[in-house]
Amino acid sequence: MSEKNKTVAIEEMRFRLLIDAVVDYAIYMIDPDGIITSWNSGAKRFKGYEEAEILGEHFSRFYTAEDRAAGLPQRALDTAIREGRFEGEGWRVRKDGTNFWSHVVIDPIIDPSGKLLGFAKITRDLTDRKMAEETLKQSEQQFRLLVQGVTDYAIYMLSPEGRVSNWNQGAQRIKGYLPEEIIGQHFSIFYTPEDRELGEPQRALEIATREGRFENKSWRMRKDGTRFLAHVVVDAIRGDTGTLLGFAKITRDITEAHQAQQALEKTREALFQAQKMQAIGQLSGGIAHDFNNLLTVILGNLEIVQKRMGDDAKISRLLENATQGALRGVSLTQRMLAFARRQELKTESVDIAQLVQGITGLLRSSLGPGIRIDTLFPADLEPVLADTNQLELALLNLATNARDAMPDGGAVSISAEPQVVLELGHSDLPAGRYVCLSVIDTGEGMDEHTLASARDPFFTTKGLGKGTGLGLSMVHGFMEQLGGRFVLKSEKAQGTTAELWIPVAVEGTTSKPLHPPAEPVTVPRLSVLVVDDDSLVLTSTSLLLEDLGHRVVSATSGAQALALFDQGEVIDLMITDMAMPQMSGAQLAHAVRVLKPDLPIILATGYAERLEGFAAQLPRLPKPFTQMNLVAIIAQSMK
Repeated sequence: MSEKNKTVAIEEMRFRLLIDAVVDYAIYMIDPDGIITSWNSGAKRFKGYEEAEILGEHFSRFYTAEDRAAGLPQRALDTAIREGRFEGEGWRVRKDGTNFWSHVVIDPIIDPSGKLLGFAKITRDLTDRKMAEETLKQSEQQFRLLVQGVTDYAIYMLSPEGRVSNWNQGAQRIKGYLPEEIIGQHFSIFYTPEDRELGEPQRALEIATREGRFENKSWRMRKDGTRFLAHVVVDAIRGDTGTLLGFAKITRDITEAHQAQQALEKTREALFQAQKMQAIGQLSGGIAHDFNNLLTVILGNLEIVQKRMGDDAKISRLLENATQGALRGVSLTQRMLAFARRQELKTESVDIAQLVQGITGLLRSSLGPGIRIDTLFPADLEPVLADTNQLELALLNLATNARDAMPDGGAVSISAEPQVVLELGHSDLPAGRYVCLSVIDTGEGMDEHTLASARDPFFTTKGLGKGTGLGLSMVHGFMEQLGGRFVLKSEKAQGTTAELWIPVAVEGTTSKPLHPPAEPVTVPRLSVLVVDDDSLVLTSTSLLLEDLGHRVVSATSGAQALALFDQGEVIDLMITDMAMPQMSGAQLAHAVRVLKPDLPIILATGYAERLEGFAAQLPRLPKPFTQMNLVAIIAQSMK
């Protein structure tokens, strides 16, 4: 058989498969006398006759009795012969006797010599589908014309190997290729280089071959090299024996719709995250305030016990352990306050190796047993100028992100090395000496798009409810405030490296211990009014002051404190809590200043409230505080 005959045979086979597969149209042949000679699935479905019981019957049996009496069946055939086509609508009858409204097309079949061979008849049930979207195509040429007219969709066929075999106007408009430029080319030319390297084109064909259909959204390339987001459907086309004939491919450019939806979702998510973070910040600040009160009581009583106990080594160890536990609570509270943005940045000389060693236990418990932690620090590493608590929080944020990127386990490496930035360099860092603190994981890594957005506020890949989207932005802001830089490096499936470039501490800067050891201090005996609505804090503060030799008068509210002044109580100094119901510490200070303009006043606070007027100038005693903190603040106030 010649190639031409093979092509004709294939086209005829495809045409037969198409006719038999159609279920919404009755397509059948009748001879010149109107006798039915073929019957498709659509005819069987909505006319109700099996092929065996209808072949050889006259097609007029589908007409109503009235139409048969009026001669409409023969008139339709005569019109088809005379005009080359008959088309009309009317009532027809199913096998079960019910009527349906149909659209009918009859075409005469003429051989080359002009002899009438019969008629091709197509009937469509319009009873429930008068507004149907398509009309039956009478030939492959009509179908091609319809597809060619579509401009909003790229519709084309692929060979089993994936080569383009036809091309419509929509494909030309969206992808930029003329038919003569693209027909015969492999369709992988439309994929991005990254997707080609990953084998995405072949995967699409394999899924369509295996499952019959492939559908997804991904980036594609135009002829000019620009990218667009495409919604792609690939359907496998098979013959009646299951042979794969090729693929039908429909592509729609959804870039604009995607960008609009993305912008809307980003706005909604930012609003939700902002509201959530505001609520969490308020909650965290409140919890930290209450926790500071508890720590004030615990640390104060431990100090008193430590000073009054004997030389029992075992009790000393117990007290020391209790104090260390309370100090960990202080560190936790400060992290909560930093999260709630209610703590000022306090820079000091920080030994990075010691800092990491101090939070290693917390890191191990946060990362879990499936992740190994490695540390490497040079012995002569210079201290940096940073806020200890904020730097710890930054490391915890980075370690937590590393953990989430390694769901199946892995390793986190924390290291540091000295760096020098020169004036003539191209770095955006000011010239000077730095320590580059690196946190490196072996996790999933980030692609270019994700990496570009990773430090943006509210950006998160963890899904709603699983991440605040502020972790890396907090680290970035903290480093900028220090005069350093936060650098992220990552590749997909290659892990992530986070670098904190921290300025080296200038010579002479010393580390400030959070709770310096208590030393004997001689202070003048004072009559001190302590005001606090928390009875435990009130008792603890009173004990610390009495242990220093002061006389203490206590009040549990602002009104009670003012009543003491009215009663003529001798007061040399007032220490008042800030957050109290009905009358705050600042309001009480205003009222007392009117009564006694020269009375020293100290505001005790669980976090850094924003104050205005003269109250902002008063000395503050941050909670939790030690006896030495009391001594220092009293000395400052009595000057």
